[in-house]
Amino acid sequence: MNTDNLTYSLKERFLRYVQIDTQSDPESPTCPSTEKQKDLGHLLVKELLEMGVTDAHLDEQGYVYATIPSNTDKDVPVICFCSHMDTAPDCSGTGVKPIVHRNYQGQDLVLPDDNTQVLRMSEHPDLKNQIGNDIITASGTTLLGADNKAGVAEIMDACYQLINHPKIKHGKIRILFTPDEEIGRGVDKVNIAKLGAYAGYTMDGESAGHIENETFSADGAKLIINGVSAHPGFAKGNMESAIKIAGQIVAALPFELSPEGTSDKQGFVHPVGIKGHVEQAEIEFIIRDFEDDKLKEHADVIRTITEKVLQQFPGSSYQLTTKPQYRNMKQVLDKHPQITEYGIEAIRRAGMTPHLQSIRGGTDGSRLSFMGLPCPNIFAGEHAFHGRQEWVSVQDMQKAVQTILHLCMVWEEKA
Repeated sequence: MNTDNLTYSLKERFLRYVQIDTQSDPESPTCPSTEKQKDLGHLLVKELLEMGVTDAHLDEQGYVYATIPSNTDKDVPVICFCSHMDTAPDCSGTGVKPIVHRNYQGQDLVLPDDNTQVLRMSEHPDLKNQIGNDIITASGTTLLGADNKAGVAEIMDACYQLINHPKIKHGKIRILFTPDEEIGRGVDKVNIAKLGAYAGYTMDGESAGHIENETFSADGAKLIINGVSAHPGFAKGNMESAIKIAGQIVAALPFELSPEGTSDKQGFVHPVGIKGHVEQAEIEFIIRDFEDDKLKEHADVIRTITEKVLQQFPGSSYQLTTKPQYRNMKQVLDKHPQITEYGIEAIRRAGMTPHLQSIRGGTDGSRLSFMGLPCPNIFAGEHAFHGRQEWVSVQDMQKAVQTILHLCMVWEEKA
């Protein structure tokens, strides 16, 4: 079936969704971490029910589940499409004012609520592929939320198309919208048995045509520095400030092992938080690499630096603990090559050149793959995520919807 002639509803959906504040909170122990994420969940359930998706519901942990029944006599494996509803805590998601820049012609895009925020083609190279397209940004004081409400809107529009165009043959399709992906807890409470799917696809990638079957493996690390406190008026020869020790450790981290000093398949050690006082300070790190074995090597770099710095402070000590966060999904996907191959074929049928690549990050699919749902990541069109210059093009989102529809048809054909 030719998907170019469909009437798409995703732009209007996307503009609705991004105005709902769904920022997650890493300091919260609850699931979801913020109740406001359920505001979007309730709206999605309402819209799905109105479409005719009769089992759509939001559970108490903030997950949306829904099913598009099969419309074929073939025995087709159940596939799942997944996106996350939360936005990153790195930048405000309150009061998002989306702006549609129609028929983009390569000009600088000045965001009106803060004219220091300017999208330039030299800084956003994928804008070169957007001439004539409609670009959506925020107004300059918030992120946009295309990560991952672009994916949410695309899946929702795909549901609408599947229900209203029975000529698109497909097996049973499961829909999953998750909370808290941005704080690493997106699938903590997902019910894999309830999903009952053989394969999944997260819609959470960047440029049109991209599909990712490999992510970082990830650990978190916490370094506690125990210093020696003393009255500052009588500190000479006695005080060993944990704050200053922590500062020296951070300053000694090698640039070539930092996010800003690495690219491609290089891993990194990244301090993401620091707090404390004279007697005790704490540094939180994220450790990333495509090879699991290198995670320990990177943690040992922190340990070696700490022990070297502490040679100057004989009364002080430290504890370093590491915790697994997620692992490279390629380890699972390589055992099920057809899942990625069908994704590549769907992108090709949607009129694009497929680009199979690795992602310097993780998705819900990273953990879902190790929970029994092999799950590569497909482009959603989002760019410059987690910041005030985040943007997406309407036409790229339409291509993502077409990719979803072709994926459904490919699985039906191959069954």
